[in-house]
Amino acid sequence: MTMDHLQPGRPSAPDEADAGPQRALLQAVIALSSHLELAGVLQEFVETGARLTGAHYAAIGVLDAYGETSAFVHTGMSPETVKALGHPPRGYGVLGAIPNHDVLRLDDLTQHPDFGGFPAGHPTMREFLGVPVRVRHRVYGRLYLAGKNGGFTPEDEGTVRLLAAAAAVAIENSQTYEFARDRERWLRVEQEITTTLLSGAEEEEALEMIAARVRQVANADTAIIVLPSLGDTWVMEIVDGEGADEFIGTVMPADGRAMTVLREGQGTIIDSLSRTRVLRIPPMRRFGPALYAPMQAKGRGIGVLILLRREDRPPFVQSDLKTAESFAGQAALALVLAEARHAQDIAALLDERARIARDLHDLAIQQLFATGMQLEAARNAARAGRHEPVKLTALLEAALASVDDSVRQIRTIVRSLRDPDENVSLVERLRREASLARTGLGFAPSLLVDVDGEPCGSSQENPEAAEVIDARIDADLADDVVAVVREGMANSARHARASSVRVQVSVTGSGPRGSVVVTVEDDGSGVPATSTRRSGLDNLDTRARRHGGSCSMRPGPDGTGSLLTWQAPLN
Repeated sequence: MTMDHLQPGRPSAPDEADAGPQRALLQAVIALSSHLELAGVLQEFVETGARLTGAHYAAIGVLDAYGETSAFVHTGMSPETVKALGHPPRGYGVLGAIPNHDVLRLDDLTQHPDFGGFPAGHPTMREFLGVPVRVRHRVYGRLYLAGKNGGFTPEDEGTVRLLAAAAAVAIENSQTYEFARDRERWLRVEQEITTTLLSGAEEEEALEMIAARVRQVANADTAIIVLPSLGDTWVMEIVDGEGADEFIGTVMPADGRAMTVLREGQGTIIDSLSRTRVLRIPPMRRFGPALYAPMQAKGRGIGVLILLRREDRPPFVQSDLKTAESFAGQAALALVLAEARHAQDIAALLDERARIARDLHDLAIQQLFATGMQLEAARNAARAGRHEPVKLTALLEAALASVDDSVRQIRTIVRSLRDPDENVSLVERLRREASLARTGLGFAPSLLVDVDGEPCGSSQENPEAAEVIDARIDADLADDVVAVVREGMANSARHARASSVRVQVSVTGSGPRGSVVVTVEDDGSGVPATSTRRSGLDNLDTRARRHGGSCSMRPGPDGTGSLLTWQAPLN
């Protein structure tokens, strides 16, 4: 070599050739060590391995906790060939012969004792280099390359050892990241289910949500919740996913896995139900991996959670079981708490019924009993011919006063049973109706409420007015007044095409001689001469007649629009 072959400022060809592979190797190592999403990184990894060693084919098989291939990434085969081969290699034969702590380098893999032949359509390969993907004592997978002209060299061994070490770190980091992410998803589901149960949801609705959410977060194809049934039997009560119609209602064998898990309080994992020798529930045989987790709270077995995956899916691992057991325990505890709260609600309801019974007995019934004695005394006096008008009149007036007191007491008790939201004043309820009617009308209706000719105004202007109206109008009549106002405004919105609506509720006097009058006036299209009574107006008329009142619909005072008038006497 002469000086003429060198150029100033430019490294010699051998140095450049050495720097290129080293730089590519360093970049591949950095890429593998800095990513958590594994699939794309491993694809780049096998392509880099093939490029650096000159192999025609490179692949990595990621192993699960049972030593089975759970992920397979490769390069060097056409999509048509991959499709024709079907499922990827399972890691047996020569691939399974790769030692856990060393490299397997072969000039002709077909001569290896464990070679079992190529599948139909698989390209012929001779040269082979395989290395474990390992961190410390744990093997995460296997890297293998094949098809290099001239065979693989010791330098290739060093390259793939370094790549495999970096790949192992990447796989470990990715699995740790996935576990943390799965755990976060499980915790979110636990929180959602606990909140739903304790917020008062029906138990069956909550259980259906548990099955659906667990199936999603566990990446299962079917989720089953086994619950107690009649006698000592346990059945598949809640099922979400594939085979739901076949499983629901299935009685669990007393000595089967589910009952064993429930009795022992410890979950279990099944690699494949389809390969299980004894299986007493036939529809389960079409599934592969299965997970059983007991639902226990305070030492009490609530049920069993079963997760199923199809036969071609990856198996459940111990971390899945540990997380599912924790979740099942939390769900069981939430169910127990919801059950206790329901029992507390029932007890409170019974206590309330007992209180009402006491109030009726101690107040209203005793008052009526006393009234009966007064009337009995008046009747005896009349029969005996002792017609002392003053004394007889006094007895009758006392009896009537007692009846009035009893009615008031019963009314108070009945009001205490009403929905708390209905305990607001009638004036406030009417204002709510007017506010809600804005949506249907497209504008705010005018509302005026008056008592004995005096407008109620706002609660700040006349705070006693609402109380006066509530004292004169009982709850039953108040409900009808609200219904009339609502129907009157709805009629103006639906049929009259009005641009203004005026509602007035007037309360005059008290007792049977008093009255409440509701008018709803609009400037709409009015009442056609051929109009027939609508069902809504029929209802209003029925409400009026029930109280001894009346209802009418006619044109407005100036001949336009419509005027609804509804009146009823006060009780």
